[in-house]
Amino acid sequence: MITNIEFTEKAGQSYRKLPLHIKKKADRQLTQLIENPKHPSLRVKKKQGESIFEARIDYHFRFTFVIVDTVLWILTVGPHDEGLGKK
Repeated sequence: MITNIEFTEKAGQSYRKLPLHIKKKADRQLTQLIENPKHPSLRVKKKQGESIFEARIDYHFRFTFVIVDTVLWILTVGPHDEGLGKK
């Protein structure tokens, strides 16, 4: 069971730069992830060959995360490629 959400320094900086309406969507999706990780709007999937997961904020924005013990660590967040850690 997830009890806390933490951002890496890089993800925190990226999150703070997001437009307000995207931050609100991200907050809703993070809440949804805690309540129901299999919710269809998240489209959670494991990144190929890694123990990192990716999820969807909306059509253009994504985030990656890992779960360590009871903490959900957000690794990257942003526009599609950036949000998936490709840039």
